[in-house]
Amino acid sequence: MNPFSYARPAAIDEAISLFRPDSRYIAGGTNLLDLMKENVTRPAQLIDITQLPMSDIEETADGGLRIGALVSNSDLAWHPRVQQHYPLLSQAILAGASPQLRNMATTGGNLLQRTRCYYFYDSATPCNKREPGSGCPARDGLNRIHAILGHSEACIAVHPSDMCVALAALEAVVIVQGPQGERRIAFADFHRLPDETPERDNTLAEGELVTAVELPAQGFSAHCSYLKLRDRASYAFALVSVAAALELDGDTIRSARIAMGGVAHKPWRKHEAEALLIGKAPDEPAFTAAADALLEGASGFEHNAFKIELSRRAIVRALTDAAKGAAR
Repeated sequence: MNPFSYARPAAIDEAISLFRPDSRYIAGGTNLLDLMKENVTRPAQLIDITQLPMSDIEETADGGLRIGALVSNSDLAWHPRVQQHYPLLSQAILAGASPQLRNMATTGGNLLQRTRCYYFYDSATPCNKREPGSGCPARDGLNRIHAILGHSEACIAVHPSDMCVALAALEAVVIVQGPQGERRIAFADFHRLPDETPERDNTLAEGELVTAVELPAQGFSAHCSYLKLRDRASYAFALVSVAAALELDGDTIRSARIAMGGVAHKPWRKHEAEALLIGKAPDEPAFTAAADALLEGASGFEHNAFKIELSRRAIVRALTDAAKGAAR
């Protein structure tokens, strides 16, 4: 680990003013410290934001929820209003990591965690995310956990978060503050596909700090399900995950949300697939059609092509559970 300086500001404006290109904000550190120990990231300065006023969960004027960026994953998952009105989010968080990590990890940090690609973490190998232009050995190497959607010649890594898949389905908004002031980013626009610049995971400008996440009033509390398929039952990243949410009017689907994890560089949604469910009965033929649309264009590599059919079945299963009102 390289030497670095350390600052602990008491105000958001102070933290932003301290930021320079070789700085990193740190809260729980559950991902950043790993990256530093592996020499993947070498910041010259850490800005400790744990003393900033971003630890509250508050109801918004329109009936939604504002979640401070420093709220721990555990506190968020077990918060009474989250469990009652946004069970999809609670389910997703509790499917991730371990209790110890959830106690340390923060809401803002979860959004910013980086891929778990083997080659990204191995500084002895090339990686376009770590060293742009050096190549992507995962394309012809070990790629069992890698992307089947939205990948590029430069990168086939996937975003590792469970929480972010639920936030994508719930259409959260990310609140950030930076040198140019505050701005609101729709969740769909926060993370990026790799294209030719896979080193950029998100659309944050230099120095911007995530201060909160806002959820709309609609939480799909009656009909939602988070399904995570992985190699072992605990402390494993998703091979495929699905956040499914339905609003039913009797035996008819009024609205639908489907987001996927473990399959792309960002949580994967496709509005056209969701639109196919509107006005339909919540049954297997409708769910299969939506799954086929959501996975249109999917392509695998030597070791991960199985994820295409696995994803199709996972989508149908998650939607079926959501229609029944099943919690997973």
